Amino acid sequence: MVLDLPPAVRRVLAALDAAGGRSFVVGGAVRDAVLGRAVTDFDVEAYGLPADRLESTLRSLGRVDAVGQAFTVFKVTGLEGMDGVVDVSLPRRDSKVGPGHKGIAVVGDPGLSIEEASRRRDFTINAMLFDASSGTVLDPHGGRRDLEARVLRAVDPARFGDDPLRALRAVQLAARLEMTVESATATLAAAMPLAELPAERVFGEIEKLLLKAARPSLGLVLLRDWGMLPEVAPELIPLASTPQDPQWHPEGDVWTHTLQVVDQAAGLIADLDRPRALSVMLGALCHDLGKPSTTRLEEGRIRSRGHEEAGVPPTLSLLDRWNVHTLLGYDVRAQVTALVGQHLKPGQLYDERERVSDGAIRRLAAKCEPELLYRVARADCLGRAPGLFEPVAMEWFREKIRQLDVAERPPEPLLKGRDLLALGLSPGPRIGEVLRVVYERQMDGAVTTTDEALLEAKRMLGSKDSPSS
Repeated sequence: MVLDLPPAVRRVLAALDAAGGRSFVVGGAVRDAVLGRAVTDFDVEAYGLPADRLESTLRSLGRVDAVGQAFTVFKVTGLEGMDGVVDVSLPRRDSKVGPGHKGIAVVGDPGLSIEEASRRRDFTINAMLFDASSGTVLDPHGGRRDLEARVLRAVDPARFGDDPLRALRAVQLAARLEMTVESATATLAAAMPLAELPAERVFGEIEKLLLKAARPSLGLVLLRDWGMLPEVAPELIPLASTPQDPQWHPEGDVWTHTLQVVDQAAGLIADLDRPRALSVMLGALCHDLGKPSTTRLEEGRIRSRGHEEAGVPPTLSLLDRWNVHTLLGYDVRAQVTALVGQHLKPGQLYDERERVSDGAIRRLAAKCEPELLYRVARADCLGRAPGLFEPVAMEWFREKIRQLDVAERPPEPLLKGRDLLALGLSPGPRIGEVLRVVYERQMDGAVTTTDEALLEAKRMLGSKDSPSS
């Protein structure tokens, strides 16, 4: 195994060892290194040092913020040559004192043995330690064996159920690493009281599933098989009992289709920032939530007329359940609902391409980001019995939005309020009225420059008639 530690992390380990402790890289970094995956986040566990000495040693290296119930975790930033955060913790004991994820008392104990300290971890694959001084992996609970067997197994079944969040961690890790969950661990996970968890913690694991798994469907299947959907996402339950027209959806019901769509979408987000990638994945997950309420048998064919608009209310319900709003200043909630409501538009525009105006495409860009809509629509197409349908309409749509320079946003208005004030128009509703009408004409391509926009405004202001809607 090769774990290429940044020099800053090596300095942290060396400083702790020099202070009289014994320090290790732990958790996901070791797991991913054993798997041959890239490692970007580093957690350190330091044995043999009391908390005050541990903290003072770390403060000689960078900024330190103590977090946790007993201040047993120290987040170190400002390390020379490293932009990220290194979490340094004491070995600690956990005990269940109340319901939910927060009902666990944590007490740091630098005198714990490695075996006992690692027993508190969730899965064997996350209970390995890396000794940088010797370049060896310590594996007290058989994590390497389980990685080789592709099995996700609880470290200590007697303590695994203390934290119900571990059930969702099992879901997303099994999907991300494409592992089978050991039967006893699966039974424990399925029995977890998920209602105790706050929405933010639930969605934190759902986000990891959607953004980090190549096949998020594997985790969604576990949610359904383990009976978790009623607590986590009841809006998804009706999809499995909603049929589709086999001519257009030979893959089967809406649940089967949705699983395939999210897997296709997962392959289309690598170049997006986190908020936009999340919007695409949530749009893919929710795009057909309107089908259960709209699906009918008409003249021997299964139809779901208007399902895109009907999908907006259940999408909002699910986003409310997960408390999804903005992320890093980006309105994920608004974007997802728009993607659901418009997900058929690229195909519809393509079907009418001989008659569709550029203005229609520009106006669509005012409702959602067309580039994101392209990805959801492409995933939707490829998610119908993958390989059977070619996304011709979606590629046409992408070419059009790029030609019109509206892939990310609608055109910037050529005419501004200040321009109208400069023409002598007094502040008031009339300004907004003129701006709206000129912008509509800009959308239609009748106004293409600032000078043309000003001429149009002058024409309107010189007319006795109010501009029409």
